[in-house]
Amino acid sequence: MSTVEKIKEIEAEMARTQKNKATSYHLGILKAKLAKLRRELLTPKGGGGGGEGVGFEVAKTGVARIGFIGFPSVGKSTLMSKMTGTFSEVGAYEFTTLTTVPGVIQYKGAKIQILDLPGIIEGAKDGKGRGRQVIAVARTCSLIYLVLDVLKPLTHKHVIEHELEGFGIRLNKEPPNIYFKRKERGGINMTNTVPLTHLDLEQVKAILSEYKIHNADVSFKCDATPDDLIDVIEGNRVYIPAIYVLNKIDQISIEELDLVYKIPHAVPISAHHEWNFDELLEKSWKYLNLARIYTKPKGQLPDYAQPVVLTNGKCTVEDFCNSIHRSILGQFKTALVWGSSVKHNPQRVGKEHVLMDEDVVQIVKK
Repeated sequence: MSTVEKIKEIEAEMARTQKNKATSYHLGILKAKLAKLRRELLTPKGGGGGGEGVGFEVAKTGVARIGFIGFPSVGKSTLMSKMTGTFSEVGAYEFTTLTTVPGVIQYKGAKIQILDLPGIIEGAKDGKGRGRQVIAVARTCSLIYLVLDVLKPLTHKHVIEHELEGFGIRLNKEPPNIYFKRKERGGINMTNTVPLTHLDLEQVKAILSEYKIHNADVSFKCDATPDDLIDVIEGNRVYIPAIYVLNKIDQISIEELDLVYKIPHAVPISAHHEWNFDELLEKSWKYLNLARIYTKPKGQLPDYAQPVVLTNGKCTVEDFCNSIHRSILGQFKTALVWGSSVKHNPQRVGKEHVLMDEDVVQIVKK
């Protein structure tokens, strides 16, 4: 029996099983088995791959990468062409884009790479329509646009989410706050700092046993589900922000548009008419969590034309120096900072100081 067939068999059994307290133990084991089989699909044995990924992966450029994912013919290529001027073949029939088409947009001084990925179909995570290669590229993105046709049911949204979930991509989620460490001996030691409503010690032991783990420390700092625990054990999950780009709003009524706006993480647009691109770009900037840091040479005005763009999580003075040139830190004495990250303007800071969006920095050398 193939891996895909085993996956389908387990999914069918899970669908048949009623979800209640009595079946939670059994469902937890099934979920663990499913995750292990999915990992086999994600990292197939025997390397090689016969060149399946050719034309899909693209060299990274810019400070961030946005991937367009959606069913065929939802307007991804039109959106790409209008946003970047890059020609991605556009047609009123399915499967027009057959490879990854890269482009670049400049926004708020940042160079952002965008990728128009081939349309995915249901079953992509199991290899249909070369979907595994498409989703593998999606895993490398800083932000995902789920491009949906506003005229078609939002069941498309759930199908794509399910496909991405099956490939270890978690959309608009934070990693679960679980500490997990294997040990040589001592059995399973479980602690929790919050009440657990989805898991107990027996379920935790059963899931770990499925991975042949019989000695480990597990500490829950959140009300975790079996899926959360499995994600931590697997260790290959990626947590990516996503925006649901609802295209073709020129074909719906104002009342319908009001309903569309109630969908979380959604931005309604018309790629053809270039409607609402400003809101899409502004939301993208927020989700990418980028910060512009301006340089100020001694005795000169700040250079507002070419900011150094950093990810907010990696935004210390040291990161700033390294992004300009690695030799700077060797001569670094202190930095003068103007902006919202300091109490006084300017303020002397060390290389550990965390910068904020639109700060101005002057490096003082030894």
